[in-house]
Amino acid sequence: MTRFLLTAAACLLTGSVAFAQAPAQSGPNNNAINTTGQNNSSAPVAGSNSFTESQAKSRIEDAGYSNITELKKDDNGVWRGKGTKDGSAKNVSVDFQGNVNPIN
Repeated sequence: MTRFLLTAAACLLTGSVAFAQAPAQSGPNNNAINTTGQNNSSAPVAGSNSFTESQAKSRIEDAGYSNITELKKDDNGVWRGKGTKDGSAKNVSVDFQGNVNPIN
């Protein structure tokens, strides 16, 4: 009898735990990578950057830069290099979110 009661109690607890779980939230809509083509920051955001060098270069080119050179990832996870935009040479960066910003 005791074994039956323990088994029944375990089944009830297992079932109630499964029903108590709430569905996952969609999050605060703060994407890891900026995909809208617009920056969500006017300065590079430090963070672990998973872009490869060629992906960072493509991201910079998509922002209107050409002749990308000296592209290196710094200690803050920001890709930094040089490029040409609007006819002038500029320093440029890509952060882990994909934000492309000129560097003064």
